[in-house]
Amino acid sequence: MSPVSAFCLAGLFGAAVMYMFCHIIFAASLGVQTLVVGSLAYGGLVAIFALSMRRTYPHARVGLSNMATLGRVVVVAVLFVAVLERVPPSLGLLSLAVVSLLLDGVDGWLARREGLVSTFGARFDVEIDALFALLLSVYAVMSGVTQPYVLLLGVPHYLFWAARQVIPWLNQPLPSRLSRKTVCVLQITALIVMLVPGMSGPWLDALVAGAAAALTWSFGRDILWLHRTRA
Repeated sequence: MSPVSAFCLAGLFGAAVMYMFCHIIFAASLGVQTLVVGSLAYGGLVAIFALSMRRTYPHARVGLSNMATLGRVVVVAVLFVAVLERVPPSLGLLSLAVVSLLLDGVDGWLARREGLVSTFGARFDVEIDALFALLLSVYAVMSGVTQPYVLLLGVPHYLFWAARQVIPWLNQPLPSRLSRKTVCVLQITALIVMLVPGMSGPWLDALVAGAAAALTWSFGRDILWLHRTRA
C-alpha cells in the first residue's frame, strides 16, 4: 500500500474517531447539520494533506509521526464543531486539547527516530499548529471566556503568510530554532488553559499578553533575520 493510500485509510478511521468524540463530549447538544459541516471540514483537510503528500513525500511508508499529526487533525475537527455549536468549556474538550499538545511534542521525535523526516511532515505539523491555535482563540472568544484580543494568539501565522505573498524576501527558508517551537508551545498552552471549565479572571489578560509578547519577539526575530539575509 502506498503512503498516500495508507494516509487516506487512516483518515477514514480518524473520521470515525471524530464522530465518537463529538457524541461523547457534546452529547445531545450536537446538531446533525453541524456534525456534517465539521466532517466536511475534516475530510477537506485530510484531502489537502494527502495531495501534498503525493507530491512531496519522499518515503515509502507513512510512519507513526504523520499518524500522530493526523490525530491532531481529529482534535482540530472536534474543536471546529465546538466553535460552530458554541458549547461551553468541558473536561472532555480540555482533555482532547491536552492530548493534541502531547502529540505535537512527539511527532518530530518520532519522525527522527523512524528516519522519516520530510518537508511534508514539517509543513503538516506547522499548519495544524496554526489552525489549532486559531480555533482555540476563536473558541475562547465565542464561549465568553475572554475578550477578542485573544485572537492575537491565533492569527500571527496567517498574517505572516499574507505578508509573504507580497514581500518576496520573506519566503526564504528559516533556520531551525528551538526557541520558535518553545514559543509555539507557550502559545498553545496559554490557549488550552482557557478551556478549563470556570476559568476566568483578570490574570488571563496577563497570560494572553505574555504569550502575545513571546510571539511578537519570535516572529520579529525571524523577519529581521530574513531582512538581513535577503538577496
